[in-house]
Amino acid sequence: MTSRRISALIVAVVAAALAACSSAPPRKTAGSRPRPPASPTLSGLTADGAGREILMYTLGLLDLDYRFGGSNPEAGLDCSGLVSYIYQNAVGVKLPHNAAQIASVARPIEAGRMQVGDLVFFNTMNRPFSHMGIYIGDGKFVHAPRSNSTIRVERLDNRYFAARFEGARTLFD
Repeated sequence: MTSRRISALIVAVVAAALAACSSAPPRKTAGSRPRPPASPTLSGLTADGAGREILMYTLGLLDLDYRFGGSNPEAGLDCSGLVSYIYQNAVGVKLPHNAAQIASVARPIEAGRMQVGDLVFFNTMNRPFSHMGIYIGDGKFVHAPRSNSTIRVERLDNRYFAARFEGARTLFD
């Protein structure tokens, strides 16, 4: 393999790794108007009941493979795919497959008021809400971190994540 091909391969791999959890923004077509996203909520569900369901689904996905753009356990999941899959299957709430779009439909909350099932957001790519996970209590969250890794539990006070924490959001009433 020539050095030019090796360089191109390295650039492609680095670009894919940097893309991690983001996805392309929706395309605008001539004459189209931007529409605000629907605001999914867990109305009628208590944070305790919905949080328990979300927690059970979340823990059941630990150690599954990360896959950029992945939206189901069979193929692998990325961070927003993980959250979307869990919310859809645990409590019937359909979410976008994009961390920033999910942040836009969730309500900001103080970090000290997080409950199991709330969402945590991070700036891991020099842009807000570029990574996310699900809070599972006791200062911990579950996320799909990056290529060549698996879904796992991390602590919010982990030096890397604490420095990049963007905030917590909820879909609970």
